[in-house]
Amino acid sequence: MKVLVTGFEPFGGEKVNPALEAIKLLPKEIKGAQVVVKELPTVFGKSLDLLFKAIEEEKPDVVISVGQAGGRYAISVERVAINVDDARIPDNEGNQPVDQPIFPDGENAYFSTLPIKRIVEAIKKEGIPAEISNTAGTYVCNHVMYGLLYYASKKRPEMKAGFIHVPYLFEQVVDKKNTPAMGLSEIVKALTVAIEQSIQ
Repeated sequence: MKVLVTGFEPFGGEKVNPALEAIKLLPKEIKGAQVVVKELPTVFGKSLDLLFKAIEEEKPDVVISVGQAGGRYAISVERVAINVDDARIPDNEGNQPVDQPIFPDGENAYFSTLPIKRIVEAIKKEGIPAEISNTAGTYVCNHVMYGLLYYASKKRPEMKAGFIHVPYLFEQVVDKKNTPAMGLSEIVKALTVAIEQSIQ
C-alpha cells in the first residue's frame, strides 16, 4: 500500500505554506503503508503536470493533496471539486484565469473518493477541529483536486483520491487580527489520521 501526499509552495505573499510544512513531517510509513510526499508549485497547469508525473512514477493506492485555506479554523476535508479556474489573485507565475474550464471534456464536478466523514470524525476524536467542506474554491487548490479526480476517473478508477485544506500556522497570523490558526503538530496529526482512515 502506498500513499502519495502533496503540498503547495507558499503563495499570496506568505513565507510558508502550512500544507507543505506539515507533509514534510509525516512519517515515512503509517500502519504499514508507505508515505511519499511531493511539493507542488502554486501554478495553474504546472501543478497538475507534476502531480500526474508523480502518480505515474509512484503508482499510489491513495492520493491526498493538501492546501492552505487561510481564515478557516478547522481541518477542512473537501467533498467536491468543480471544473472551473477563476483566480482572485495571480498564481506564482502570474497566471490569473477567469471562468476557464480545467478540462473541457471533464464532468462539471467530481466528488472525493476518500472516506471524508470517517476522516472528520477521527480527527475530531483527537481533539482537533475538523469539518467537511463543500467548496475547494476556484484557485489552484480546486484546480489540483479537480485534476486529480479527473485523472483518477479516466486512468486509475481504483485509486482513492481527495483534498484537505488546513488553516494558517500561528506564525502566519501574528499581524492578521482575529484570524484563526492551528499548530503545525496538530496539522501533522490530523493528516496522519486522514491517511490512517484512507488506507482501511
